[in-house]
Amino acid sequence: MAAKKILMLVGDFVEDYEAMVPLQILLCVGHQVDTVCPGKQAGQTVATAIHDFEGHQTYSEKPGHNFAINADFDSADAATYDALVIPGGRAPEYLRMNSKVIDLVKAFHAADKPIAAVCHGPQILVAAGLLEGRKCSAYPAVAAEVTVAGGQFVPASDGFDNAHVDGNLVTAPAWPAHPAWMRAFLELLGSEIKP
Repeated sequence: MAAKKILMLVGDFVEDYEAMVPLQILLCVGHQVDTVCPGKQAGQTVATAIHDFEGHQTYSEKPGHNFAINADFDSADAATYDALVIPGGRAPEYLRMNSKVIDLVKAFHAADKPIAAVCHGPQILVAAGLLEGRKCSAYPAVAAEVTVAGGQFVPASDGFDNAHVDGNLVTAPAWPAHPAWMRAFLELLGSEIKP
């Protein structure tokens, strides 16, 4: 298996686990991951948030780690990458308003490159117009957006640990789905995992 070059798109208050854990999984397998954020450069960080399910009507939010940016967003070019990862959290709700973010995501999709999005990450797929006629999992609060965009929402399993593949898109409802989500993404990348 040849190592792949992967772009990870983050912003302040990205979900901590949804950025940290996939980054570590992808690096462990041998892939290169460039982390970028609009308005930030290599060497800077974004704040993360830890979202947890504690019996309230929605998730709670606590400060997470600082997440390192190791590449410059302004020079990110989909043509130089093999795949894209879009973690969730609060970042996607404002990143989707950045026209360069949308153009970048559309370029990955037009080239039929794998795109992995989790939790609120599919909000960016909606904004890029990529879900018409597609099936997509996401955090349940994003279901209406997926449906209005012409997509078919794939509900979370009881444990929020399911993932869904539709062509080049790999989506999942939240961080408990990391094993299924990353396994499906690695399969699309052609990564070989042997016991």
